[in-house]
Amino acid sequence: MTPGVAMHVAGGDDLVLPFQIDAHALRGRLVRLGGTIDAILNRHDYPEPVATLLGEALVLAAALAATLKYDGVFTLQTKGDGPVSMMVADVTTEGSLRGYAQVDRSKLDAALKRATRGAAAAGLDGPVPRLLGAGYLAFTVDQGPETERYQGIVELTGATLADCIHHYFRQSEQFQAAINLAVGRVPDQADGQRRWRAGALMIQRLPDPRGAEAEEREEGWRTAMALMASGTRRELLDPDLKPDRLLYRLFHEEGVRVYHTRHLKDSCRCSRQRVAGMLRGLPRSELEDLKVEGVLMVTCEFCNRRYGFGEDDLAALHAPGAP
Repeated sequence: MTPGVAMHVAGGDDLVLPFQIDAHALRGRLVRLGGTIDAILNRHDYPEPVATLLGEALVLAAALAATLKYDGVFTLQTKGDGPVSMMVADVTTEGSLRGYAQVDRSKLDAALKRATRGAAAAGLDGPVPRLLGAGYLAFTVDQGPETERYQGIVELTGATLADCIHHYFRQSEQFQAAINLAVGRVPDQADGQRRWRAGALMIQRLPDPRGAEAEEREEGWRTAMALMASGTRRELLDPDLKPDRLLYRLFHEEGVRVYHTRHLKDSCRCSRQRVAGMLRGLPRSELEDLKVEGVLMVTCEFCNRRYGFGEDDLAALHAPGAP
């Protein structure tokens, strides 16, 4: 859309809306998550601080994946020594989104009790140091066994996941970008129930085809970052504020064009066949030790779906000629 003209975008949730600001040679992504993120976060009984953190990982994964050309799975993963020892969010080329967090409840209770003014003064009151601790954040693009995996790793540095992402951006010579995100529960006007929502704005610098002076480019970059940062938490989460209207509200003076939306959905890739393939790689004696009342139960960490394997199933896994 051009200055003063808004383009209608069908739907307002569970999508990535690409946009471009030609005046400053910038590309952007607006991510809006409604029912998708509400389903993912409610599937597990996470304490609210953990659910919020996982929501941030999910919306970040969607935003970052949308900047890449790939055919496979983009994964954002954290590992640390805090109460949330691992967190995973991934999104496929088709827009299937899923995520989960491993939580030590006793360590989490202790960490939340230690959230004092002293911790704030020491810079330890943010969700990253408090929940994740020391560790790393990794981005992985997996396009299948015939293609080499790409991976970027950065230390968990800063109070929030957005801080960690900005730290990664600052270290990258090829990728200059900035992001503004929000996650929270918002009352549904239909029934008053508070449901999870998430939103993210991301802008990225492109090569300038006009050959503009460096000072002019820096000024345009600073202007766009300031405009993006002015997007409030309420605006990012507001279900009644359509994505195109939000972009128009923030960038109409600069001139912004929107492109076709990419839709996102809550979808897990687990299946009985995949679980069987995993079990087939384990010794039969080990599988026997995992049985309870004659059945080995496997629960998907992402979607909580349960798969049961009885004696005949396990025997078939290791039968001669089994696939």
